[in-house]
Amino acid sequence: MKKSARALAALLVAGLSLTACSSSGDSGSGGSTDAAAPGAQALDQASGVTGVEFWHSMTGKNAEVLTGLVNQFNAAHQGKIEVRAQFQGKYDELVTKYKAAVQQKGTPALVQVYDIGTRFMIDSKQTVPAQAFADKDGYALDDLDANIRNYYSVGGKLQSMPFNSSMPLLYLNTDAFKEAGLDPAQPPKDLDELGELAKKLTRKDADGKTVRYGFGAAIYGWFVEELLAESGTVYCDNDNGRSKKASKVVFESAQGAQVVQWWADLVKGGYAANTGRTTDDAQAAFKAGTVAMHLESTGVLRGYTEAAKFAVGTAAFPKITAADQGGPAIGGASLWISGPGHSDAEKRAAWEFEKFVTAPEQQAVWHTGTGYFPVNKKALDDPTDKEWVAKYPQFQTAIDQLKATKPTQATAGCLLGVMPQARKGVETAIEQTVSGSKTAQQALTDAAKELQPAIESYNSSVG
Repeated sequence: MKKSARALAALLVAGLSLTACSSSGDSGSGGSTDAAAPGAQALDQASGVTGVEFWHSMTGKNAEVLTGLVNQFNAAHQGKIEVRAQFQGKYDELVTKYKAAVQQKGTPALVQVYDIGTRFMIDSKQTVPAQAFADKDGYALDDLDANIRNYYSVGGKLQSMPFNSSMPLLYLNTDAFKEAGLDPAQPPKDLDELGELAKKLTRKDADGKTVRYGFGAAIYGWFVEELLAESGTVYCDNDNGRSKKASKVVFESAQGAQVVQWWADLVKGGYAANTGRTTDDAQAAFKAGTVAMHLESTGVLRGYTEAAKFAVGTAAFPKITAADQGGPAIGGASLWISGPGHSDAEKRAAWEFEKFVTAPEQQAVWHTGTGYFPVNKKALDDPTDKEWVAKYPQFQTAIDQLKATKPTQATAGCLLGVMPQARKGVETAIEQTVSGSKTAQQALTDAAKELQPAIESYNSSVG
């Protein structure tokens, strides 16, 4: 989801004016000229089978589980609804295809879009908000986790249906901890503690070559976003783009500079591996045991426990300082129902599928099969889910972490039309600080300045 982010941002800026008409207001209430949510009668009045073209980005095990859910739904609605799931590439690629489909008036009825595509989807004026369907049916959304609902809500209205939600964790090589005389049950709680433990966990051979680094993570802007949220600091102005459209990023704050400088100092000191921006490389280093502490999503937990030849532990994502009172922001993706060009029956059928895949039983299947956090709180009470968490107690960390997080503007995450490009700018700033070409403060300030024209161009294109 990172490779083509800069190209995607440019495409969205250049082409969004062709797909979005007048703005619905600075807060971005979403929807389209076809934003009305049809009632259940739309399917009753439809003849034959109503097809729902569903674009997604799931691969591997995740795709297998999704296919199973689609097949189960179709079997239950045989002769009435048929959801046709179609893989459209990684998240960035899917959004680019969706934008082209808007221009060609051939959008899918249902589409899975990653978290940082939320602002674009609202501005595209192509969707019917999930809130509209919920209001039409009197469908309670209270079972959706409050923090997850917080991310995908604007102006107090749920824009899309959360589906595959993730959050960051600190992963531990517990064998390395014990070898160094450390207690993995006492993980670091903030960056200072993490840095000190990284020094103790770094090990060199007789020739002075580092054979295990204390810390390592991909140079990924998402981690900086998460640390800022943990500190209760917003990433962009206007309440993280929640009160009205964000007009600038503010990641060059003192907290942002502290995070980037801390990261660079650990690398330069020889206590953190520098595996670059490629997520696979950072993951491989941890699984191979050459990194003792590692930042990653909950979505890799099951794979790590199966692949690593050491005991994998998990801990809450660290805070910048011990006094910080924030929490992590949600990652992953959500489901959007298209409006223009689609019949009431298609819209309604898509909504029926959204309700199905977010129900407790299906979310338990999704959670245990993939590792994504269940968006429906009641899924955690499902016997299958309880059994899985008992088998993988490491996942309890994510459950506790989310429960302890109070929904705020900081933990809601930044709504920004060029968010993929902003994330890349932070990654460049980390690299510049590691290389010593700039201080963290200067690198982030420059990144924010370089991003400004893209923000202004995007905002002007959507009104």
